Amino acid sequence: MAKARTQSCVAVSADGERWFLLNASPDLRTQLEGFPPLWPPASCRRGTPIEAILLTDADLDHTLGLLLLRERSALTIYAPAAVQQALRQGLALPQLLAHYCCVEWREPAEELAPLPTAAGHASGLLYQAIPLTGKPPRYLAEASTLATGSSFRVGYYLTDVRTGGRLLFLPGLARQEEQLQPYLRACDAILLDGTFWSEHELQEQGLVQATASSMGHLPISGPAGSLAWLTQLPIPYRIYTHINNTNPILVEDSPQHATVYAAGVIIGWDGLELQL
Repeated sequence: MAKARTQSCVAVSADGERWFLLNASPDLRTQLEGFPPLWPPASCRRGTPIEAILLTDADLDHTLGLLLLRERSALTIYAPAAVQQALRQGLALPQLLAHYCCVEWREPAEELAPLPTAAGHASGLLYQAIPLTGKPPRYLAEASTLATGSSFRVGYYLTDVRTGGRLLFLPGLARQEEQLQPYLRACDAILLDGTFWSEHELQEQGLVQATASSMGHLPISGPAGSLAWLTQLPIPYRIYTHINNTNPILVEDSPQHATVYAAGVIIGWDGLELQL
């Protein structure tokens, strides 16, 4: 048995009133309907408490939800220059959105900085984009003209100014990266790439010949897999997210599911809430 899950998207807030989305999945409408704090206020038919969206990459499963927000009068979107250019060149997404609403694209800070609301006010959150190993999305065949010196993938480190709670968001991770070490041990919760259980998962199921690493994902299992070092982190919450539907950890009576839970790691589900 496996719980039904929508695609990866997270909402964060310091006050429960002003919210920021970490990525915008194609299932965003269902996700918004299932979380009343993100509903329009009674006084505004098309209002929303969503202040901005922070994109980790230009992948379809992290960006198509932006189209569902097009009826807003304005959108504020954080994304590295290479991600913005990929969306513009490969999908014409910025051009399309501009026909429906005013969009302000912002490059995320790479040093810890205040995360402002859309109007520029303090949100109570600090944030930082952490450049990661990544490559252009599959829909973009020609990458030679894309921006250099900018990452195709980032993670986000967020801190609540009042409580001091710290979240590390890494829904895509190709390999263990040295620059992550200070954040891994300092955070209170990590949401980590749980896409594949094994390196050859798709091949073994007769789907495609691509491996986990060739698709930019560190598998969970094996001596070099993410579970081996995730269990060693001295932090309260260790959670897998962005889990592919081929991954056996989703099956609740599978040995892989039991292995993850025995290690004290959570397999994320829709509606999971944390207070840090």
